[in-house]
Amino acid sequence: MTASRRRFKAGPGGKPETQRAGGARLKVRPGGEPETPPPEAPRDRDAAGRPRNARPRDELGRPLPRDASGAPPPPEEQALGPDAALTEAQRLIDSGRAFRAHEVLEASWKAAPPAERDLWQGLAQVAVGLTHAQRGNARGAAALLRRGGLRVAGYADSAPHGIAAEAVARFAADLADRIERDGLDPATSATPRPRLRADT
Repeated sequence: MTASRRRFKAGPGGKPETQRAGGARLKVRPGGEPETPPPEAPRDRDAAGRPRNARPRDELGRPLPRDASGAPPPPEEQALGPDAALTEAQRLIDSGRAFRAHEVLEASWKAAPPAERDLWQGLAQVAVGLTHAQRGNARGAAALLRRGGLRVAGYADSAPHGIAAEAVARFAADLADRIERDGLDPATSATPRPRLRADT
């Protein structure tokens, strides 16, 4: 008899027993009937009906338990103009809020003209790399810093909006090297922060 057609039996003494049926493990009531799993909780969604985590977050963007105190998740980020986005992202990075800076830069990436998308995506990935470093994830930090830095480096000779592409790419590569060589604590003890524009 196949697993999917097995009859469910109670365990010794009529106690619930876990049985396998159709590849899944089900808990069985004393009478031999499988328990019905509880219905899944409805997913959080935004005003447009898209899945979006509504749990509060800590200052590094990590979801907290629903009953915890913390910052509410920000609304879906609307793209700012390039100058405003760079100014806001720099302010957030300087205040240690790289996760929020990434959200600002990601919105600009999604709204950017095709010729600039790799640049904005790279800047967002550098901010994610800094977020991983703040969260203590050395491997993720180095990987995202390298990935973002390579994208930004492609604009070193022709970056728009005064973006210091060469300096940002060099910063990302240097910090990734230091993290891989020395670990997170020595590499980030001085809280290094990139300058997104040459005039800042």
